[in-house]
Amino acid sequence: MNFDFATALAVAGLVTGVIWGLDKLLFAPRRAAAGKADAEPVLVEYSRSFFPVIIVVLVLRSFVAEPFRIPSGSMLPTLIVGDFILVNKFAYGLRLPVVERKILPIGEPERGDVVVFRYPPKPSVDYIKRVIGLPGDKIEYRAKRLYINGEPLKVTAVEGESDESDVHTYDEQLGEVLHEIQTMSSRPTIDGGVIVPPGHYFVMGDNRDNSADSRVWGFVPEENLLGRAFLVWMSMDFGDMAFYPERIGTRIH
Repeated sequence: MNFDFATALAVAGLVTGVIWGLDKLLFAPRRAAAGKADAEPVLVEYSRSFFPVIIVVLVLRSFVAEPFRIPSGSMLPTLIVGDFILVNKFAYGLRLPVVERKILPIGEPERGDVVVFRYPPKPSVDYIKRVIGLPGDKIEYRAKRLYINGEPLKVTAVEGESDESDVHTYDEQLGEVLHEIQTMSSRPTIDGGVIVPPGHYFVMGDNRDNSADSRVWGFVPEENLLGRAFLVWMSMDFGDMAFYPERIGTRIH
């Protein structure tokens, strides 16, 4: 996830646009005057063809929806390794591409949102987690239970699980969102309590005992948010060469 595709698109759009524009203003009239209007250079032809396509893709990725791939199991069981997801880029406001500066506020994250953001310790890397705490919330995690403002979240064991298994799955009610979480009996709990500062969010992975999140590296600043994940459009684990067609079209909540 380190490759900055938005910057690459912006540079490609700028280069092809300049080539096409200069040719149209300066060189095309000269060719026409010399009776060689059809002798368009290959570079100009490609630039004229690709420029509008690049701009459309850049606009869609920057302001509508952007694809991401899940590289780890930190969001199990909600998202699995190899899920290709779409992220709503305007859910929390429109931002300029590349510089990511907000130009139009639209909404704010809510508890339970699955968000993609720039990893605070290394902003060139994109992370995905679930929003647990909003600005001003008191968040506590003790003995594998989550407390918000002193109230424990309601959790219910998923039916059909063996009590002897190390991995346990629960339904957790987080605000208006009912979602599944996963814990491991053999893993120690990362206990602690914090108050979320203004302009920041506390996030956690649904795979509670196998997720480096706000319990480890702190809060997510509002300006680091990239959007809200809402759909799995493809699922393929290249490492195991596994394809999961049943996950295509799965809504993320």
